[in-house]
Amino acid sequence: MHLPANCFLPLAAQHVRNPAMAPSPRVMGSLILPSLLILLIGAAKAAADPTITDCPSDTNYTRGGVFQANLDALLSFLPAAASAASGFAKNATGAVPDEAYGLAQCRADVNTSECRACLDTSALDAASKCPGQKSSMLIYEKCLLRHSNASFFGAADTSVVWWLCNPGNATQPEQFRTRLDSLMSNLTSRAAYSTPRMFAAGEADFIPFTNIYGMVQCTRDLSGDVCNECLSAAVSNIPTLCGGIRQGAQIYYRSCSIRYETYLFYGVQAAEAAMSPPAPPPAGGGPNGSDHSGPPGLAGGNNSTVKIALAVSIPVAVVLLVLLTIALYLCKRNKKPHKHVPISSSDSGDGEDMRSSESLLYDLSTLRAATDNFSEENKLGEGGFGPVYKGTLQDGQVIAVKRLSKTSQQGHVEMKNEVVLVAKLQHKNLVRLLGCCIQEQEMLLVYEYLSNKSLDKILFDPARRQELTWGHRFRIIQGIGRGLLYLHEDSRLTIIHRDLKASNILLDPDMNPKISDFGLAKLFSLDASVGNTSHIAGTYGYMAPEYALHGIFSAKSDVYSYGVLVLEIIVGRRNTFSHYPGATHEDLLTTVWRHWSRGSVSGLLDGCSADGLQPSEVLRCIHVGLLCVQEDAHLRPGMAAVVVMLNSRSVTLPVPTPPAYLVRSRTGALERSTTHEAEALTGAVREPSGNDASISDLEPR
Repeated sequence: MHLPANCFLPLAAQHVRNPAMAPSPRVMGSLILPSLLILLIGAAKAAADPTITDCPSDTNYTRGGVFQANLDALLSFLPAAASAASGFAKNATGAVPDEAYGLAQCRADVNTSECRACLDTSALDAASKCPGQKSSMLIYEKCLLRHSNASFFGAADTSVVWWLCNPGNATQPEQFRTRLDSLMSNLTSRAAYSTPRMFAAGEADFIPFTNIYGMVQCTRDLSGDVCNECLSAAVSNIPTLCGGIRQGAQIYYRSCSIRYETYLFYGVQAAEAAMSPPAPPPAGGGPNGSDHSGPPGLAGGNNSTVKIALAVSIPVAVVLLVLLTIALYLCKRNKKPHKHVPISSSDSGDGEDMRSSESLLYDLSTLRAATDNFSEENKLGEGGFGPVYKGTLQDGQVIAVKRLSKTSQQGHVEMKNEVVLVAKLQHKNLVRLLGCCIQEQEMLLVYEYLSNKSLDKILFDPARRQELTWGHRFRIIQGIGRGLLYLHEDSRLTIIHRDLKASNILLDPDMNPKISDFGLAKLFSLDASVGNTSHIAGTYGYMAPEYALHGIFSAKSDVYSYGVLVLEIIVGRRNTFSHYPGATHEDLLTTVWRHWSRGSVSGLLDGCSADGLQPSEVLRCIHVGLLCVQEDAHLRPGMAAVVVMLNSRSVTLPVPTPPAYLVRSRTGALERSTTHEAEALTGAVREPSGNDASISDLEPR
């Protein structure tokens, strides 16, 4: 009987708790014919079924109990979080003894949509294939999902091993073994120490027209040394588990996996993108003390090939660099100022970055004419570094012109940030930059004009807020979320806004939101998404506590501001706090948490029109808002998870912890108020509950 090259013996159905107890080659040989029959019988099995299902029978939990509630929340969170964070997420929900720990990970060469589809399936299968189990692990071709009632993060679990072996033996076994060992050893070292996703894939020459392809991966909760230990154990078991040298094999532990074939089974471009450029190995070389920087047999690793490539490429690169330098010099020498934008010598230093942007340069006289020389009648408001004016160009186009205040202490830095950033960003929920002007000591930004102006002009005006129906408010909440997700994850650069608030949300004629004012945004590489600053810039009431008190900002700081904004949109009230006699002693977060804790949120909707009100959407938005303003930044969801929560009713939301309470003291200083202090201040008392999860279950069962 002929079997395709990628057909494996189905020994993964058996698992061994000690690799030393693996079946001998003779026993494995006796299993081949029955295994082939099993292969034919199982050919019709659904492709979506997990390759491996691990359900220990000694970890049952009580149905409907606290642990199940925690596990359900965990499984609903992990797929969205992992697919939005480069294919990996881990989390823990609840409290001891009912805490649930979970980890989800996709193969590093799998794209985001395939990753999400695989993990969504795994979350559903976890309940159906391992019912009532506190611990389980499901491994698929493209992803894995693991959960337990005990923490397993950071430790390599090699107590159970699964394997699949290609039935065909390799030709020239000694040469095959040598090349395979070199390949897998190199990939192990790269995954453990040189790639951010603990993943490596590559190929080795074997015989003409035949290569060996390998792939290794660890779960990304491991350290480099622990990953190396796990992968090395798997590689060393290849001869034992597969009874000789086979044409292909897959070996799985709970914490790592390896695979090799004589055909290409992974996406080359995606795999290369998932691996960072080769870095020097750790002290002492690879795992066996040898140097794996360029082993023989690896594609592109042959020493003679590398020498030839370098000998050819370096001179060519030098010649190209010289030609490019000459061309740039000639262009700069012949370049003349734009005829509509004369720039004086005193402007040239500050204006260089501005001129290098791709924005259209406007002439100052044009903008003066459009705004009636920046008259008070055309003034729309005051921004972070100066006033904003309405203008009309000669062709009838209406614009908004932001003018830098000459007395501003921020000035040029924020101006440059805004031009460079906004010119690069294109999204329907971001305000569009039309151009700029640097002339006669004036620095101006030209934006599209939005007729409904800013959100705060309508939302906090008792006479106008009824114009915002629930449909408008929900669309605004969703739109701001999508715009912020673009800034954090989907644009070419990771952008943290740092001043997200109602006055920086502009509304178009259809009440669609657009995020504006990037003057305070911070620019980061993908590997540096957290920063610290001694200059706190932003608006109190929207600031995350870690930023306002310690100057630490990250994407989660924007998530906090977004949560405040969501609650403001729902309630129709600013997040303010006052010590003055007769004034309310509750900020908005305290009010919302008090109503939430008592299970009654109807009193929060007085400022919202009853037209088209959807109670389930309102409750879900309040829930999401409270998740975003949690005091611990690590507990706040990312914007990708927030967008999923808002748009999918099937996703179970985790239980929020009390929000951060930041209040002004009587001396004007900013202080943090603990949950107990806030409850004492407001009279809010949480109702007793035997299960914390039931406190936030707003939707009736």
